[in-house]
Amino acid sequence: MFSKLKVIGAAALGTALALSATVAGAEKLVVSNWDGYMAPGAIDAFNEATGNEAELVLHGTNEEIMGKLIASKGKGYDVVFVSSPFAEVLHNLGLAEELDHDKIPNITNLYEQATQLSHDEGNTFSLPYAWGTTGLCYRSDLVEGTPDSWSDLLKPTEALSGKTTMLATDRWLLGAAMLANGYSVNTTDADELATVRDQLIETKGTLLAYDDTTFYAKLVSGEAELVQAWDGWCNYGIAENADIKYIVPSEGSDLWVDTMVILKNSEHKEAAYAFVDFILEPANHGWAAENILYKVPNKSAMEALSEDFVAQYPNMGITPDQLLKYEQLRDVGEAQRAYSRIVSEIKAN
Repeated sequence: MFSKLKVIGAAALGTALALSATVAGAEKLVVSNWDGYMAPGAIDAFNEATGNEAELVLHGTNEEIMGKLIASKGKGYDVVFVSSPFAEVLHNLGLAEELDHDKIPNITNLYEQATQLSHDEGNTFSLPYAWGTTGLCYRSDLVEGTPDSWSDLLKPTEALSGKTTMLATDRWLLGAAMLANGYSVNTTDADELATVRDQLIETKGTLLAYDDTTFYAKLVSGEAELVQAWDGWCNYGIAENADIKYIVPSEGSDLWVDTMVILKNSEHKEAAYAFVDFILEPANHGWAAENILYKVPNKSAMEALSEDFVAQYPNMGITPDQLLKYEQLRDVGEAQRAYSRIVSEIKAN
């Protein structure tokens, strides 16, 4: 899905990890995650608590790790962090382990709503690590009025033209226009996809850039004034400039979910279970909320956040019930080829 490179205050909290994981015996374990998406001391703390020799390898995008997993049939990896549509693909390909919840006692720390996610009701093959919304991030001191519609981005005013960015990743770029038109974010209807394509080609002429990683910095500098953003990334901008605000447009958002998946071909299943259970410790899972500024589906971890923290980053206060009102991006199967072709057409025009 998206590279996550920005970490705020990681060093300060990297040593505050809980060390109560169950000893699982000495096993080597390969965990793949995005850079900066887990406490820097998490692997060492897990090894100290369990006697294992876990190793962290990094991937930049979902597509990158999926290519490796499909080529190796999941061999060589034990736990991977991927976004929910990709977890669903791993399940459909028979590469994801069917989870034994008895081996994950900290699963009880998850919100009840985290067991109701459409891609995997009951958490049968994946466990949610972070979740949130995609919306509009903007400079309230520079934009006239309050943008509250995806159309404010897709059809910007003359004053905003050339000062907006959209996400480059296929599903989210298309999602903005799907939501603006009242379509499912997983539509496979040819006419709807054509409408989305044509609208985004028209929008392209008004954009400053397609940008997945530096849009918040463009807001801070004033180069951009209104951008499409994942909520946590908007928070990076808010951390540097209080005039930056986040809003879910009136047409709604997608509910994005990043997950942990144990590979069926993992040769270290017991250690893999111990690792995901370790992450679900409230202190460990809370690190993500406090440092990468994304909501986590861990009730104890979220309730430990201070009122001041939530006041500074209001989207952290979006409740699990509110999140579940939004449609999740799903595996669209063969239609993914059409999605990729349409995005290529948009960017080529």
